[in-house]
Amino acid sequence: MPEHSESTKRLAILGSTGSIGRQTLEIVRALPEHYKVVGLAAGDNLALLQQQVAEFKPGMVCCRDQSAQTAFDGARVSLEEMASSPDVDIVVVATSGQAGLRPVLAAIQADKKIALANKEPLVMAGEIILAEMKKHQGWILPVDSEHSAIWQCLSGETQKPARLILTASGGPFLRCTAQQLSDVTAEQALQHPSWQMGPKVTVDSATLMNKGLEVIEAHWLFDIPYDKIDILIHPQSIVHSMVEMPDGSIKAQLSYPDMRLPIQYALTFPDRLANVTLPKLDWQKTKNLAFELPDYDRFPCLKMAVTAGKQGGTYPAVLCAADEVVVDLFLKKQISFLDISGLLEKVLSLHTNHPVLTLDDIIAADSWAREQVLRLAGGEA
Repeated sequence: MPEHSESTKRLAILGSTGSIGRQTLEIVRALPEHYKVVGLAAGDNLALLQQQVAEFKPGMVCCRDQSAQTAFDGARVSLEEMASSPDVDIVVVATSGQAGLRPVLAAIQADKKIALANKEPLVMAGEIILAEMKKHQGWILPVDSEHSAIWQCLSGETQKPARLILTASGGPFLRCTAQQLSDVTAEQALQHPSWQMGPKVTVDSATLMNKGLEVIEAHWLFDIPYDKIDILIHPQSIVHSMVEMPDGSIKAQLSYPDMRLPIQYALTFPDRLANVTLPKLDWQKTKNLAFELPDYDRFPCLKMAVTAGKQGGTYPAVLCAADEVVVDLFLKKQISFLDISGLLEKVLSLHTNHPVLTLDDIIAADSWAREQVLRLAGGEA
């Protein structure tokens, strides 16, 4: 590894053993003179975390199993301590579910740049997070390919866009009938046609829940009303999203579907660094770009998510928490693919919406939703 200069950015990667975390480390390997990993945090994959710690030698380590922390050299810290450490320049939040909520708030309050790949913090607590952003100098750099695309399209613009257009591949079941969807297996749901992602996000992409959560996230990130955010199915996953300006002009960001590109842009912004490991579009192979409207009847999770976002309050937190549990049950083959939307709909119908005033409101709604899913799933079983 080369010597690190004062311009080297110090990274803390929360969720380092997951898909985004691993790809972030690939960027570090490709551009070692620009980055130094000073913090690594992971969940249950201790073997991979040990390998990463041995390679990058971070000063801070965190893992879900507190008893296993003794296996690592360096300071053993919490996610919040790592995210707010004065030794960190950029916090990459690649955790799953609500686990990223408190670290994101801690990073904002410590005036950090946050490369955000974890949707749930903004979906569950967008109002709280934006209020904290106004008090501090923290900055959220979107890592999702769709939000990165919008961010890039808006660069240099001085006027608000007329609308945002989020694209979606449609997942592996885009052309499936309702009968075919009833027979879907977990193995099939994990075979995404365009992207290599973690299991939770991959299943959410199969139900189109992921796109609904991205609509909520875009609402908060770009301060755009829900009725000005559209969705288009784009199976080729080349156009990552578009922005329509007030004069009718539409700007789009195109690239090969590889998450390393939006990860790198978040890390290098405002610069764009050459990286020979990133694939380029081959226009001989990319001859057709198709677009169509989503089918909300076959993919009710999409409509459910957008509706929860519009209702606001604790509904988005309930949706996120319940979705975490139902996806886990599906992956464990305890419920069917269609049970995912069925259980989510039942939980949301049982919930009495409340305004979100504090983080405790979010945590209470999250706990309630998880309990309800397990109760309903157990009753159905």
